[in-house]
Amino acid sequence: MNHINRRVFLSGIVGAGIVGALAGCGVSQERGYLGTPAVFAREAARVKSGKVRTYDLTAKLTEIDLGGVIAKTWTYGDSFPGKIIRADIGDRLKVNFSNQLPDPTSVHWHGLAIRNDMDGVPSLTSPEVASNASFNFDFTLPDSGTYWFHPHSGTQLDRGLYAPLIVDDPNEVVTHDQEWIVILDDWSDGIGNNPDEILASLIDGSAMGGMGGMQGMGGMGGLDAGDVTYPMYLINGRPLSDPEVFTSKPGKRIRIRIINAAADTIFNVALSQHTMRITHTDGFPVKSYTTKSLTIGMGERYDVVVTMKAGVFAFVADAVGKSAIARALIRSASGFAPAALFRPDELDTQPVTADLLQAKDHVKLPARKSDRTQDLILRGSMHPYKWSINGRTYSQTRALMVGLDEIATLRISNRSMMSHPIHLHGHTFQLGSAGGNGVRKDTILIPPMGGIYVDFEATNPGKWMIHCHNAYHAEAGMMTRLEYTA
Repeated sequence: MNHINRRVFLSGIVGAGIVGALAGCGVSQERGYLGTPAVFAREAARVKSGKVRTYDLTAKLTEIDLGGVIAKTWTYGDSFPGKIIRADIGDRLKVNFSNQLPDPTSVHWHGLAIRNDMDGVPSLTSPEVASNASFNFDFTLPDSGTYWFHPHSGTQLDRGLYAPLIVDDPNEVVTHDQEWIVILDDWSDGIGNNPDEILASLIDGSAMGGMGGMQGMGGMGGLDAGDVTYPMYLINGRPLSDPEVFTSKPGKRIRIRIINAAADTIFNVALSQHTMRITHTDGFPVKSYTTKSLTIGMGERYDVVVTMKAGVFAFVADAVGKSAIARALIRSASGFAPAALFRPDELDTQPVTADLLQAKDHVKLPARKSDRTQDLILRGSMHPYKWSINGRTYSQTRALMVGLDEIATLRISNRSMMSHPIHLHGHTFQLGSAGGNGVRKDTILIPPMGGIYVDFEATNPGKWMIHCHNAYHAEAGMMTRLEYTA
């Protein structure tokens, strides 16, 4: 399939099999698990720059200022969002992590196909880091692009524990004049219910609306609104009443790296009076695509380039189905800022989604027939609050299996009335067939009753997580594993 069929993507996979027809989906004790020796052999074979970049990272309790509202939360260091980690492709990244939180935690390097024991998923890859303990991460950076890091412990993603990680390619031809990072988030911790209270209210059905309560089924026909209402929506840790202000000059080309770090919110984003040229998604380059708005699911990243006009403009993230926005301001000349609730006309255009984009030729997977096909069937409901993959919650999951160096196909089918951003750890996949035109990604937003198939190259051995990046769906069971067999 050299072109992704948008109607199939939005309406469901044609001919997606049932769970009982899964190929190689059960854990095979006879074949055995391909473990540590293979992991370290592949790490040794990675292309290396010879440089070592060292960072210290501390998770701690912090008070943050949300436009005059002081909230107690958990952050990386004293800043919110956390400070950027930046290095070059092939660098050896060493992060000395210390946990000063009252609870155990973890750090997952979202989107990076690093070695398995550094991936940061407790009880699967890296060990959970106890309170007042530490862990040293050490891995080679395999791909350039826009990434981020966050916990993979309970509902901690819905606190202030996140930060950007940018991997540069020294050989990339730079055509922009400035670069900004925009991190989108939904927020309740410290000013409403904390994430554990939100999860408990979702499970017992006790909260309907309010300060970090249940969303119900409003907005977008009850399909995409998420499960939780939030008192604030943030860009770079700043609320609507106190937005971040970026400065530039007319005619400057700006690269904006957009990260959706929200736990429960899909955003449509737009810059007033401007078009955006999409250049990357989830770190990988795409054929240039110009749009006035785009949709970004939880965990996804998009890089766009804009050419600045003269004035003061609003970069707005519309929380899909939630009747709320987040915004930043861009000032390139004198003028008055738009009103706080200003909603640019660009948000009323059809937003771009990943199925409309095409990968650049040099990042396509090798054109090869798939060696095996397996299903990811997504189901769940609000009452009872239970979400599953292939009919099982994570505690009962049967791992998907793959062999080293195979091309594997995942048929992802959403049989629920909610959207699910599905994230594959340790790999990137190509939408559609390997070698086709579909983009390379690690997180893909699957609409209600929709689906897609993706191919990935099984070149990173270990045990890996596949899950919905809605933090509450994942905690309520929508996670499974991918394991390599010998």
